[in-house]
Amino acid sequence: QVRLVESGGGLVPAGGSLRLSCVASGSTFLISDSGWYRQAPGKQRELVTTISRGGRINYADSVKGRFTISRDLAKNTMFLQMTSLKPEDTATYYCKAVVVGRDNWGQGTQVTVSS
Repeated sequence: QVRLVESGGGLVPAGGSLRLSCVASGSTFLISDSGWYRQAPGKQRELVTTISRGGRINYADSVKGRFTISRDLAKNTMFLQMTSLKPEDTATYYCKAVVVGRDNWGQGTQVTVSS
């Protein structure tokens, strides 16, 4: 099993930036794909960005050019750099790690973008 803990959320004005972190612990050597997802009130959880074990990256169209996923494998940490934030980016952001075919989720961190 893998435990994931997100941090870095907060309240920012439109156009601002935030960097989210996700620290993994446990059987991190079993992680294959990982990524960031978000869920706004009343909406389904949606993919933001993913990164494969080999480093292949995928972004949702809504965040391309504004968000950047990265990781520090030595520290078992994944980051989401968010720039040019919009009110519609307001959501709870979750990190996910796939371990032996099973999804492991963090508890989420709230991002609120004011207009």
